[in-house]
Amino acid sequence: MNTQQQGDADHIVMFPFMAQGHIIPFLALAKLISQRKPNTKITLVSTPLNIKYLELTLASSETIHRNICLAQLPFSGPDHGLPPHAENTDSLPYHLISTLFYASETLQPSFDSLITEIITTEKRVPSCIISDVFLGWVNDVAKRVGTYHFSFTTCGGYGTAMYFSLYLYRPHHTNDGPNDELIEEFHVPKFPDTCRLHISQLPVYVREAKKDSQFVTFFQRQISLSLKSDGMMCTTVEEIEGLGLEVLRNYMDSKPVWAIGPLLPHPFLLGTNKKSVVSNSRTGKEYGISPESCVEWLNHQKPSSVVYISFGSQNTIRASNMMELALGLEKSGKCFIWVLRPPSEYDLKSEFRSEWLPEGFVERMGESQKGLLVKKWAPQLEILSHKSTGAFLSHCGWNSVLESLSQGVPIIGWPLAADQAYNSKMLEEEMGVSMELARFEGQVVSEDVKKLIEQVMDSSKGEEMRKKAMGIGEKIRAAMTEDIEGEGGHQKGSSVRSVDDFLATIASKKVEA
Repeated sequence: MNTQQQGDADHIVMFPFMAQGHIIPFLALAKLISQRKPNTKITLVSTPLNIKYLELTLASSETIHRNICLAQLPFSGPDHGLPPHAENTDSLPYHLISTLFYASETLQPSFDSLITEIITTEKRVPSCIISDVFLGWVNDVAKRVGTYHFSFTTCGGYGTAMYFSLYLYRPHHTNDGPNDELIEEFHVPKFPDTCRLHISQLPVYVREAKKDSQFVTFFQRQISLSLKSDGMMCTTVEEIEGLGLEVLRNYMDSKPVWAIGPLLPHPFLLGTNKKSVVSNSRTGKEYGISPESCVEWLNHQKPSSVVYISFGSQNTIRASNMMELALGLEKSGKCFIWVLRPPSEYDLKSEFRSEWLPEGFVERMGESQKGLLVKKWAPQLEILSHKSTGAFLSHCGWNSVLESLSQGVPIIGWPLAADQAYNSKMLEEEMGVSMELARFEGQVVSEDVKKLIEQVMDSSKGEEMRKKAMGIGEKIRAAMTEDIEGEGGHQKGSSVRSVDDFLATIASKKVEA
């Protein structure tokens, strides 16, 4: 094959893991690259149903991205013990998500064929391949054809580094042998000596997984391969995640780690234009309430007086906790918007039933106008960017964290899975912008809900959290600004510089196939 010539337009192939929390940042990165270097061809790769979602999302975007192409890989869920039409974690019960992870490795032959087809057609290898950190096997494909491979983590630097240390070193186990026991509190390798986790901060499936289990060996394999990539991209901001990025860079040795976040729509980030179509085109979801109705309700509330409650696209709480949360909200007397999904004991896709809430709760909230109950999906960016929103009771998923902090909204943490407890720890201990209400399936009581909401919304500590969140929000917005005042005069924000540095890096490479 021909060597890539200096004048050739770059071709970047991108492959996210099959989950909304991964696909959305990948698409946002593709759009950002498209804006910063319009002659770059970008191919987003996924399975058929995820490609349909991407097609709809791109079609609903206000901006036409002609240089973003889509390529689908064949996938049949039932071949892997998954339900029909199950190609995304959004369509799966929690206990089957690990099966989708394992099945993702079977996409390697068809992805390999796709890259070979691109090389045959274009007479050159792609400039680089960017893959999800959970699709580390893509590194083998990239190395086979002789192109560059970069891993992209859709978690923050701190959460990603925690993942790496917990899976690779398993510090919560005494010896991983026959007499192995769990350690109640332990130091996390690669982190400072003062950084310790309690066993309760690990999801049960991480806590109890055996050394040679399919679960552990899968993630060890993907992480190890991702660490062999030529660099890593992280959807975070240099100025807010110093510790996490330092640990990641230690893992990557001398290879670059680019902080390129937050990958949020600029109109919301910079407060220039808050049209609801921006939020909807980003998620591709059908809301349980129109953004206009939601904003109208918020317009009638006092500044920083509303608690927003949402546990993300993949998580929910137990029925008993749903009851206690509702009672606690009512006792607090605060106005709130609550995104309702069925409790964890039930099918997440089923219709929400009023019996999961205290008797008369829905009617009382409707009559008093204290609570806005939204089924399935809410326009989260519109809510968080509204001046009436004073706190976010969140699962601490990284996308939600960035959305909240970018608007200066403090967080009440209730981590439920994945990296969420690590994010919650960082938000509370490192940043001082959050207080944790509960963790995973732990039982809450309404009085504790009431007290914590009052503390965050009304106390001097809550006010200090809000000030810190607003300060972090300023740093986040500055990172994505094209022209800011710096020590040496005007310059680009740190994340803008990182994206430009990445693009300059691949443009300077000459790749032979």
